[in-house]
Amino acid sequence: MTQTSTPRFRRLLVTGGAGFIGSCFVRDVLARRDGTQITILDKLTYAGNRANLAPAEADPEQAARLRLVIGDIADPSVVGPLMAEADAVVNFAAESHVDRSILDPEAFLRTDVLGVHVLLEACRVEAEKARTGKRSGAPRFLQVSTDEVYGSVETGESREDDRLEPRSPYSSAKAGGELLARSYFVTYDLDVVITRGSNTYGPYHHPEKLIPLFVTNAIDDESLPLYGDGLQRRDWLYVADHAGAIGFVLENGAAGETYNVSGANERTNRDVVAVLLERLGKPWSLVRTVQDRPGHDRRYAMDGSKLRALGWTNRMPFEEGLAATIDWYRDNQEWWRPIKSGEWDAYYRRQYETRLAGSTEAER
Repeated sequence: MTQTSTPRFRRLLVTGGAGFIGSCFVRDVLARRDGTQITILDKLTYAGNRANLAPAEADPEQAARLRLVIGDIADPSVVGPLMAEADAVVNFAAESHVDRSILDPEAFLRTDVLGVHVLLEACRVEAEKARTGKRSGAPRFLQVSTDEVYGSVETGESREDDRLEPRSPYSSAKAGGELLARSYFVTYDLDVVITRGSNTYGPYHHPEKLIPLFVTNAIDDESLPLYGDGLQRRDWLYVADHAGAIGFVLENGAAGETYNVSGANERTNRDVVAVLLERLGKPWSLVRTVQDRPGHDRRYAMDGSKLRALGWTNRMPFEEGLAATIDWYRDNQEWWRPIKSGEWDAYYRRQYETRLAGSTEAER
């Protein structure tokens, strides 16, 4: 891995910085102890968790360079003053769960499209200030996107210039957000870069997602609801590698460019479930075949050669990263048990109760 020794951007606005990937980025940047100051803007919805920032807040030196503002990226009155203080903004803020986008698509449009618009407009105001000498430089805007914007990829690997074919409300909203960001580079000459990340896993991942859901359910000997035949293929990327790649693109990416952040670890969902059950010493009989998700993409795979050519290489092998993730959930139940309560119960019943009632034991 290649890193810039002295960061170009010393004052970062990190939206969604209390979420899964965003908080990893924040923790890792602050841990460099290079003087970078971070302001987090996070709405602290169900997926934003103040506890994700605890390691940084417990360190006096890091905590002195961290500020958390609770607010909505779709609120111009909140975003404007924060953008005025920033050298760069990294937009992690998003509604990000496909299942929830099927249940409530409108929330995804508000955050993933309209929220991006508000951020870009605030960035445009600051760029104009820079052009007229009212600030020293225009802020850089990094939009964090997803491999799901390519749609289901039956063969080969998606490249950055491939056509976008999103198939869920979530991926469609993400595609809309990044296309809007790209348009601000073309139309207004904003310093915009975009990353598209693979399926990301690791510590502090909300238990609605496949790996943390199945790990935490298995710990409690609860059923594991496996969609369809479980042969959907995903490219798995460890969260610290994903966060590190975003930081690398922030520093080194060319304005107007998009970079795939590939994990280069393609596995079926069944394969992942088998490994995690073995690690936990739990039986396959916990796995239940349930009705598949509507429009479920069969396969994601991205070509990561553009980012490798820029100088980025992932560090974490999949087997090692998955084992570390499983162990983290087993050892940090005080983090996830409060999440799987309250609102969680209603969501879980809505999403899985009928599916599980009509489920069958999954074949090995």
